[in-house]
Amino acid sequence: MSDDGVNRTRRRLIGITTGLGVVGTAFAAAPFVLSMTPSARARAAGAPVEIDISKLEPGQMLTVEWRGKPVWIVRRTLEMLNAIDQSNKLVADPSSAVEGQQPAYAKNKFRSIKPEYVVLVGICTHLGCSPLAKLQAGPEAGLGSNWPGGFFCPCHGSKFDLAGRVFKNVPAPTNLEVPPHAYLADERTGVNRIIIGVDRIGKQRREGVA
Repeated sequence: MSDDGVNRTRRRLIGITTGLGVVGTAFAAAPFVLSMTPSARARAAGAPVEIDISKLEPGQMLTVEWRGKPVWIVRRTLEMLNAIDQSNKLVADPSSAVEGQQPAYAKNKFRSIKPEYVVLVGICTHLGCSPLAKLQAGPEAGLGSNWPGGFFCPCHGSKFDLAGRVFKNVPAPTNLEVPPHAYLADERTGVNRIIIGVDRIGKQRREGVA
């Protein structure tokens, strides 16, 4: 083969190799690019999450994700709210005295801004398992006839009432966490959305707006 033929062959091989390298790089980069979309980055950084609660019926629970954690929104019935008072003698921290478990505006017996709704991080404060929702009071929940309704952690037996307050004599040391949150009102239909991760009420109070 002449020198010109050898050179042409070499140029073709170099072109093919370079092309394969570009294709290979594109496939390798694709998962990284897809995993770093703006919404994924925002969620990883703890961006606020807005939830429509307009279709949440009394007695129902909605689970969403915030900062990689399950967050429960429970719309409590009147019976559930009454059960919170009845479980005062069962829980270890009835007045939510332990700091850091809820914002200041949720430091009340209902542990919420509005008694009807409670927002809780669904992670047991013992070793990080996710408790089961046992909202119905009584023996149907499988936790005894005196069960007032709440949450049960199957990993080590910790129990929490319908306000997320921890029962006495269980492995979990503190109440379930209440994340920062606020309500977004619709002028026509009233409150129908919750935003998790934004402490708007607390911010307004600090600034003296409300």
